[in-house]
Amino acid sequence: MSTAVAATTWQESVFRGLKKAGVRQVAYVPDAGHAHAIQQAKDDPEIRDVVLTTEEEGVALVCGAWLGGDRAVLLMQSSGVGNCVNMFSLLESCRFPFLTIVTMRGEYAEFNPWQGPMGRATQRALELMGVTVMRVEDPDEVEATISAAADSVFLAGERVAVLLGQKMIGRKKWEQD
Repeated sequence: MSTAVAATTWQESVFRGLKKAGVRQVAYVPDAGHAHAIQQAKDDPEIRDVVLTTEEEGVALVCGAWLGGDRAVLLMQSSGVGNCVNMFSLLESCRFPFLTIVTMRGEYAEFNPWQGPMGRATQRALELMGVTVMRVEDPDEVEATISAAADSVFLAGERVAVLLGQKMIGRKKWEQD
């Protein structure tokens, strides 16, 4: 049975783009920005969803999926990129294709000062580790960007991160009871 997660256009586009790309495994640490794609993956019998304890496990999972003949994606928040830097050496050393979709924090109207440093360093950290970055700020460009990233990864063997800008995702707020 499906648990409904209200989705915006860009959230629908994320999952639709992954399905069209033939992704069969979705690895993630729970994140509100990815909640719709995570729920869609859980509800889809053709996709294996794998909850992680830390994002770096997802790097290894995506590599293992490729070795096993599956296409996989790592869904994470920008703060998780910092947890993966050492594991990104696996991608370069073994030339594994790699796709990650990253919801950004530490940008537009960020209320949590702990999110700022990694939010500002996310793109540079990925690029320093050999990952090509595609950034999306317009909801109408999400699906096309994910499609382009998936082609680069699954057809050309590249390593690509799609960063979904915080302004597009929406303001984060502490919930008050």
